[in-house]
Amino acid sequence: MNDTSEALTLTFLRRSRSKAGRNVRVASLASSLIAAGIVLRAAIATEIPTAERRSGYTFMAPETKAMQDDDTSNPGMLGVLDGEALWNRKTGAAAKSCADCHNDAKSSMKGVAARYPAYDKVLGRPVNLEQRINLCRVRHQEAEPLPYEKHDLLALTDYVGEQSRGMPITPDASAEIQPFLAKGRELFMHRQGQLNLACSNCHDDNWDRHLAGSAVTQGMPNGYPIYRLEWQSLGSLQRRLRNCVTGTRAQNYDLGSPELVELELYLMSRARGMPVETPAVRP
Repeated sequence: MNDTSEALTLTFLRRSRSKAGRNVRVASLASSLIAAGIVLRAAIATEIPTAERRSGYTFMAPETKAMQDDDTSNPGMLGVLDGEALWNRKTGAAAKSCADCHNDAKSSMKGVAARYPAYDKVLGRPVNLEQRINLCRVRHQEAEPLPYEKHDLLALTDYVGEQSRGMPITPDASAEIQPFLAKGRELFMHRQGQLNLACSNCHDDNWDRHLAGSAVTQGMPNGYPIYRLEWQSLGSLQRRLRNCVTGTRAQNYDLGSPELVELELYLMSRARGMPVETPAVRP
């Protein structure tokens, strides 16, 4: 064997071992999911019939339900109180508060969270509620946008969302929104990552099972921002979606990315008619 052939052979063997190692790791992860009851099915997932759709609340333990139901025990209500203070605080070069334009949120924001994400004509694409709040800050208060997953933006979103509590979700059904809704559905059904899993494999095919001791829910978005006991804090729907993407061992999307907004849009369409629970409590 000449030097060139020997070098090529060694390179091939190294690559084969590396590939075999990756395959073993992926197989091990897949086996863990199968053992937990998450079946890797070859067939395309079947969407849950409307009559069978359930809020994540219905999967919770009685103690968690009781925490959500009692405003004096629900830790998410602390965000509502902070959000109310921010609503009335003047800010930016315009020295305006949210209340200066929208008055009392209890009336002006009633039902708003139930219809987001919604199409923004200026941007030509849908925006979620957090982005709408930041657009108002930039366009009308002449203030800097609030960073994603930081307390102030979560608190304001929590406060606005709480005004719609108990109201049915009514997603944007405009003609302009339809292409983005289709993209969100496609992403929900798209297998990705080392585990080759789609959102639908868990939340359509296996929602009545358990993973790592927790119930696999239908992935309904009707309680965000939520207070998650695992996080010990409020968190947005996009934070939860990114957690799931990480779980599939896929490359993640940035907070506020078009892909995550489109996915939110599709999830809201699945939850049409379901009551808003903001702020919900989850394990």
